[in-house]
Amino acid sequence: MKQQLKWTGGVALGAVAGIALALGVNGFTGAGGVAAQIPPMDTSPLTRAVPGGPGQVTLSYAPVVKAAAPAVVNVYTARVDRSGPTMMDDPFFRQFFGGGAPQPRVQQSLGSGVIVGADGLIVTNNHVVAGADQILVALADRREYPAKVLFADARLDLALLRVDTKGAKLPVIRMGDSDRAEVGDVTIAIGNPFGVGQTVTTGIVSAIARTGIGISDWQFFIQTDAAINPGNSGGALLDGQGRLIGINTAIYSRSGGSNGIGFAIPSKIVRVFLNAADKGKLVSGWIGVEGEALTAESARQMGMDRPGGLLVTNVTPGSPGARAGIRAGDVLRSVDGKEVADGGQLRYSLATENVGKALDVALIRAGKEQRAAVVLAAPPETPARQLTPIGGQSILAGVTVANLSPAYAQELGVGLPEQGVVVVAIQGAAPAARLGFLKPGDLIENFGGQPVKSVADVVAAAARGATGIRFTRGGQSVECGVTATGQFGCRS
Repeated sequence: MKQQLKWTGGVALGAVAGIALALGVNGFTGAGGVAAQIPPMDTSPLTRAVPGGPGQVTLSYAPVVKAAAPAVVNVYTARVDRSGPTMMDDPFFRQFFGGGAPQPRVQQSLGSGVIVGADGLIVTNNHVVAGADQILVALADRREYPAKVLFADARLDLALLRVDTKGAKLPVIRMGDSDRAEVGDVTIAIGNPFGVGQTVTTGIVSAIARTGIGISDWQFFIQTDAAINPGNSGGALLDGQGRLIGINTAIYSRSGGSNGIGFAIPSKIVRVFLNAADKGKLVSGWIGVEGEALTAESARQMGMDRPGGLLVTNVTPGSPGARAGIRAGDVLRSVDGKEVADGGQLRYSLATENVGKALDVALIRAGKEQRAAVVLAAPPETPARQLTPIGGQSILAGVTVANLSPAYAQELGVGLPEQGVVVVAIQGAAPAARLGFLKPGDLIENFGGQPVKSVADVVAAAARGATGIRFTRGGQSVECGVTATGQFGCRS
């Protein structure tokens, strides 16, 4: 059976009679004063040692767990299931099964969270609370509070909740530096697996800098073999001293249970998310450099004895990277001492630094190592996104497209390049929806036999009734159109 990536949030279906859940309670608005409540990062060194004898083998993590567990909470959510009519919506069936009005269906789910602010700030996974009509937070001491979403970012899969404690101070987690974690370090996971209640499991850091696993466009995770199961999402991954080094997010699983391969969002990214809450928007630093991971073959062609680094394929003119002298064909090896092996690691390195900071970049050019100082900038929105619904009689009627820019590509967060025309939305009755050949996130390369560089090119081709299109999805080019026999088809 093929392994599958699964969120670690549990889900159950239920029905509620005569109770209408309040809708729209979770506005994604700024959370003033968040930055002031974030505890300082604990950077004291971690002493690493193997057991020195039988006596040390009997040592316990109980003191660490007792200190950290009160700051880990259970998160319960409920939302009205709007997936469509059921059998009981039909009057014919209701006459045989009670005759009453159909009961509203409610989808309930569970997860975990971590208290990061004593006044009631809690961080969890976005997928735990996304779309929820009601959120309830239960503390380890059995206190319960209704919660609201203050800030969320689907790209990071993080959400910040607030509960009204009526002035009571809550226990706060100790924040650790995930960049200091090493493979083999002890990990402790705390969460609410399967809804059985707060549970503690232990393991080690199995890998760091895991990328390309399909969870998030930011693609940078800590891997652990500590048992993580449905319901652990949003819970704490601690180091041996009880400091938060990650938020548990997903597992690889054949059955839905733990197979010893779990992933956590690093605490360094969690701090970036929390610091962005006051602004209401997360903006990552930008250097205007795009690239692809080196393969063994491309490394040999460049005279390198092994693959390692990001091969620069494009540098935006006038960008910080261009001003620092970085060129297409260079190989980026590290940013401020952090290895850069692919685009995910580069995005992580840039996201964890402040705009305006000068970064020391190590690169290889013509077989020689060089260094460059690159100053992080905010990504520009040039050209303007120009969201445009396409009309007329073309095959793109009912499709909304937009110009890509560094800022908009980062906002969409789906690994898109920093220029081109992207599909943003598709109406349900549009030909693209009925035929199923196009999806949001697709990059249009050619329409009606003409290259596409801007929204204006798409509008012009649609006005001519264009029936052929070429686009890229996930790096693969696809051509679709009407054949000479009047049939519609696609080929890649």
